[in-house]
Amino acid sequence: MVQQSIRILIADDHAVVREGLKQFLAETPGFEIGGEAGNGREALAKVREGRWDLVLLDISMPDKSGIDVLKEIKLESPNLPVLVFSMFSEDEYALSTLQWGASGFLTKGSAPEQLIEAIRRVVQGGKYVSSTLAEKLLAQTLPQRAPLAHELLSKREFEILLCISKGLPLTRIGESLHLSVKTVSTYRSRILEKLGFSTNAELTRYVIEHRLDQ
Repeated sequence: MVQQSIRILIADDHAVVREGLKQFLAETPGFEIGGEAGNGREALAKVREGRWDLVLLDISMPDKSGIDVLKEIKLESPNLPVLVFSMFSEDEYALSTLQWGASGFLTKGSAPEQLIEAIRRVVQGGKYVSSTLAEKLLAQTLPQRAPLAHELLSKREFEILLCISKGLPLTRIGESLHLSVKTVSTYRSRILEKLGFSTNAELTRYVIEHRLDQ
């Protein structure tokens, strides 16, 4: 009986990284690169329309961050393994991505053998972290990053936040999202409260500072 290849979706905004991963993994027996995505929305579309054994996911991507993509994948396909492969350090994002459902975290500076080992382990249902991170977790010395204010917003609140930051009036926002002006106003009040602001100008500045509109 021929063993089925591990079908992988690569989601990374850098074409050079995707090409390098495709070439390396395609040369590894038992691996099949079934598709690639250059941004968050494309990654989610590919996940929904295909059959995958693993998503190899970057964190920093345009239009929708890897964290948001991870959250949506785990909501829609909770059994699909996601291995985060990022330029960010383990101390910055490993714990939060694992908490959001990632099966493993690997930095882009890792050795090729580590990537192969990580893929095989998470596809088999296991978890993968580096030995250094495992030691930190066991010793409970890994600094925990408090969630940013906008990460506490619901999907709808975040949509309205972005609309407000673009200077759209409440009536236009309501029309585009098929909501009443009163409902949009209620959402705006919740957003201001959660972010600790009192004006639209402060919301706009927050969006710009955190590059949420990119």
